[in-house]
Amino acid sequence: MIILKNEEQIRRMKTAGRITGEALLVAREMIKEGVTTKQIDDKIRQHIEKCGAKPSFLGYGGFPGSACISINDEVIHGIPSKDRVLMEGDIVKVDVGAYIGGYHGDSANTFGVGKISEDAQKLIDVTKRAFEVGVAAITTDGGRIGDIGAAIDAYVRENGCSTVKKYVGHGIGADLHEDPNVPNFGTKGRGPRLCRGMVIAIEPMINLGGDAVVERPDHWTVVTKDGSLAAHYEHTVALTADGPVLLTKVD
Repeated sequence: MIILKNEEQIRRMKTAGRITGEALLVAREMIKEGVTTKQIDDKIRQHIEKCGAKPSFLGYGGFPGSACISINDEVIHGIPSKDRVLMEGDIVKVDVGAYIGGYHGDSANTFGVGKISEDAQKLIDVTKRAFEVGVAAITTDGGRIGDIGAAIDAYVRENGCSTVKKYVGHGIGADLHEDPNVPNFGTKGRGPRLCRGMVIAIEPMINLGGDAVVERPDHWTVVTKDGSLAAHYEHTVALTADGPVLLTKVD
């Protein structure tokens, strides 16, 4: 069941979104050679709690961190660790959520550590642009969920990368994951109708190589099957009378 939000509920979600976006900025400032993913996670948790919110991911399904921090071939759900140290040339995906006032925010970005390769920078750029292309495909005048994924996947393939198919975006609100699923691939004109009041997390997960992924034995960390680099970009997006609004965008 898709739960539509009214203006007041979207306003409250914007508060959760702002805190989420700020937490990503905290992470961005932390990402340097020699820093551990646990140190980044600790700072994220401190910021969220300082704002009076709770980390959405902490304890979710048993997840042990406040953020998912994934490096290089790790696509999503990387577990923060005091033993995982960032190195020059790494690309780091940080996925974070904050819960306050009865609602969640959810956002992710990919950051380079120092000087990164041209291929890595291309992948990051393609992933962010794929998100923007997906948002641009949204219309509440007869639009469908499939329009978003079709636009994202076409752009990604045009640029020589691949879209992860196993994991998708989602609705969001009082629950971190709500209906509908929001795939990063699909067929234009198919799927649930897009309408005002929907709030969705659009999150392209893009690989430099093939689209196949596997789960590590920790039952959380998802990596590319061929060992290629992966990138992730996400915002919480409200569909309003004024068009799509990125609730987690703060910079």
